[in-house]
Amino acid sequence: MGISLQKGQKIDLTKGGGGGLRQVMVGLGWDEAQQSGGGFLKGLFGGGQTQAIDCDASAILCGANGRVISNDARECCVYYGNLRHPSGAIIHQGDNLTGEGDGDDEQIMVNLNAVPANIDKIVFVVNIYEARARHQHFGMIRNAFIRLVNMDNNTEICRYNLSDNYNNMTGLVVGEIYRKNGEWKFNAIGQPVQEASRLESLLRLYI
Repeated sequence: MGISLQKGQKIDLTKGGGGGLRQVMVGLGWDEAQQSGGGFLKGLFGGGQTQAIDCDASAILCGANGRVISNDARECCVYYGNLRHPSGAIIHQGDNLTGEGDGDDEQIMVNLNAVPANIDKIVFVVNIYEARARHQHFGMIRNAFIRLVNMDNNTEICRYNLSDNYNNMTGLVVGEIYRKNGEWKFNAIGQPVQEASRLESLLRLYI
């Protein structure tokens, strides 16, 4: 088991000028919360079963100033609509539409040695697709987490379980991998965003 992080806690990923850790898998997971009325999200808004909650994990790429590196979404964001950064250093493994099953629901691979020099921060966010139209929010989600895995030996480096109350929030800034003094670090954030039915709303935080 890796290190269990608390909100706001930071850890070193690489030391001594970047030796050691090279390939990192960032796994994000969540489950739909079971409602006290019985069943999963049944009858919440006028009877019947609502649509499955479609959470989307994305990586927003920022420079040393904390802002996105480009106005072109293909350059500054890796998500279900742009699975691979042009550098090949950040690759999204694909969209999970329901969050069903154990373990990671979506995964993003990061080759730390290949991250372009103009990228100093990789911010990992999750939003609920069409949340407002579907009357959904993160209060309906449980067991949300982010974890980092060293792909060279398949061992978990750290895990951050998001346990705050996120009622009426439709987006989360989960954590970030950032570069400082030539070394990579991870910061557990867990910042909720009220309106993030679209990824653009999260991107605006970094423009």
